[in-house]
Amino acid sequence: MVPLTDLWLPIVLAAVFVFVVSSVIHMALQIHKGDMKKLPNEDQLLAAMRAQSVQPGMYMFPCAGSMKEFGTPEMKKKLEQGPVGSMILRPSGGFSMGASLLQWFVFSLLIGACAGYAAGIVLGPGADAMTVFRVTSTVALLGYAFSSIQDSIWKAVPWSVTAKFVFDGLVYALVTGATFAWRWPHLGA
Repeated sequence: MVPLTDLWLPIVLAAVFVFVVSSVIHMALQIHKGDMKKLPNEDQLLAAMRAQSVQPGMYMFPCAGSMKEFGTPEMKKKLEQGPVGSMILRPSGGFSMGASLLQWFVFSLLIGACAGYAAGIVLGPGADAMTVFRVTSTVALLGYAFSSIQDSIWKAVPWSVTAKFVFDGLVYALVTGATFAWRWPHLGA
């Protein structure tokens, strides 16, 4: 068994390396460039939303107030007519890239801590590097990759977009596993 406190270095290094790799994936490779689409007549739609004072939050349309209402003929007609979807609105004033990057780094630290914790329970100091890699990369894969699948299941995010996020997560998991294999505590350390 390896205490989590002995794994602070691979946890931090894995988060740093994942942060760098994710920056390359998103800025240099730009595989997610076409994930979002612009609405037709965007200016008119935004003006209509402002006129209705639509506040930040998560919305579904058409939206039933209950499961009973969901089964009514009126709701079924709305669903058939479309459009059907969901929407997330942020507060006005722009997008804070710095805050999002900080949250991403903290999330990466959390995934690294979970991977280290799981590996530390089942592996001891001096464990085989490939075993350390397998355990930590598997745990990291669960956090980085599989969490996006539910967006396709429940929010109708296109599976092609989810597949790209699963690929990203696989890369981040491999980086995490390699970092832990490299920096795993040795016997007597």
